[in-house]
Amino acid sequence: MITLRPIGVVVEGMPVEKSVEWSRWRNTSFIEVYPEYREGLRGLGEYSHVYVIYFMHLERRVQLVIRPRGRSDMPEVGVFAFRGPTRPNPIGLTLCRLIEVTADGLRVLGLDAFPGTPVLDIKPYDYYDVVEKPRVPEWFIRLWSENHSSGHPMP
Repeated sequence: MITLRPIGVVVEGMPVEKSVEWSRWRNTSFIEVYPEYREGLRGLGEYSHVYVIYFMHLERRVQLVIRPRGRSDMPEVGVFAFRGPTRPNPIGLTLCRLIEVTADGLRVLGLDAFPGTPVLDIKPYDYYDVVEKPRVPEWFIRLWSENHSSGHPMP
């Protein structure tokens, strides 16, 4: 048995829009960190980006084989080859731009989690996490190009 306790909660953030993936880069989110964990924010403001690890509490479906974005023009892939929400353990991971650290939490850009989402952990993004030109499948390149055609080039 694994027991996790949230360290905070998303209190404001991403609205429901037609394209969640694209809208996340236009909206900021605020994560309230519970009082007993706030001392852990010390020094975090010196970073430009953070990973936010959260529990996708609104998702209850599990699909082991899916088509990315539910599109018929995409290949069927296993859930571990896609970053969708229908997972055996609904744990989300998002790399976010850190806007500010406050006395009671942090404001980030790019979090794809809804208000009320329990936050399990926050980790700084640093040089250990940089991968130059990662290999990705052709279908991912197509999706990326469609969603990032204006101002977000392929890394």
